[in-house]
Amino acid sequence: MALTSKQRAYLRGIGHVQSAIFQVGKGGINDNFIKQIDEALEARELIKITVLETALTSARAVSEELCAATGAEPVQCIGNKLIIYRESENNKKIELPSASKR
Repeated sequence: MALTSKQRAYLRGIGHVQSAIFQVGKGGINDNFIKQIDEALEARELIKITVLETALTSARAVSEELCAATGAEPVQCIGNKLIIYRESENNKKIELPSASKR
């Protein structure tokens, strides 16, 4: 499911006030980290991640890799912070604006 610009803007507003719950450092992304992100997406739907200066990759590359590995959608990537979203199967908390276009 691709997000519309309206839905993405709505999620950015929610994500802006959230604290980052994960950090990516020089260790990068491994299977255990992906599993934790997957579980957090199921529990929260929207998560913010900080990419530390010691990381060997950019925030955008981290976002692309995590979204590909977890089936999430990128919401925002600014500087060293990124926000990703995936609708929860059992814990739906966020009601997105309708996708209909006028």
